[in-house]
Amino acid sequence: MLEINAINQYYGGSHILRDVTLAAPVGECSVVLGRNGVGKTTLLKCLMGILPIKSGEILLDGKDISQMTPEQRVRAGLAYVPQGRDIFSTLTVEENILIGMAKFSQRKASKVPKHLYDIFPVLDEMKHRRGGDLSGGQQQQLAIARALASEPSVLVLDEPTEGIQPSIIKDIGRVIRSLANKGDMAIVLVEQFYEFAEELADNYTVLSRGQVVAQGAGVDMAKNNIQELVAI
Repeated sequence: MLEINAINQYYGGSHILRDVTLAAPVGECSVVLGRNGVGKTTLLKCLMGILPIKSGEILLDGKDISQMTPEQRVRAGLAYVPQGRDIFSTLTVEENILIGMAKFSQRKASKVPKHLYDIFPVLDEMKHRRGGDLSGGQQQQLAIARALASEPSVLVLDEPTEGIQPSIIKDIGRVIRSLANKGDMAIVLVEQFYEFAEELADNYTVLSRGQVVAQGAGVDMAKNNIQELVAI
């Protein structure tokens, strides 16, 4: 269980996150929605330790990780797929994935686990090609595989459908649902594509002007008119 309790963050004099609280249980996809500029990416950067929080706490299995470095949080079980993917374009697909295994021993981190290629078969076919030669959708699959290579207990995804062709969006959705259903991982998904988010959400949180304005079960999103809250 990942818990975010009343965290606050500022940019200069602007109050970007205002007492944001949410929980991401293991075995569920926890979706964070909101219009552009409401603090969703800032929330994830605070979660990963890329930005410090001004107040509040972030708990992983009851342990406060708020003061940990990003590297320590990865070792504790968090993995992050940032907006824009941030793959290493000059490294091969295989080398990119192996970087995700850096927290393991040299022996374990010397070979890509077969199950990652089973999840994304196209990466197996292209494992010796440079990351920069892949399409946007294939790069997104690579970024997710690299995150999964660290064997996380919490997978954090920032808008994985951005700029991706519809066929690969469906593939990514199936992977996210499968990972949640396995029951050994919590998934935090920030998403602009409402239909994709609604289909995957076990629970949802809506942000507006840096604060939580709605939360509930994924099955209630339509009934609660959540799409109207996040419509651009």
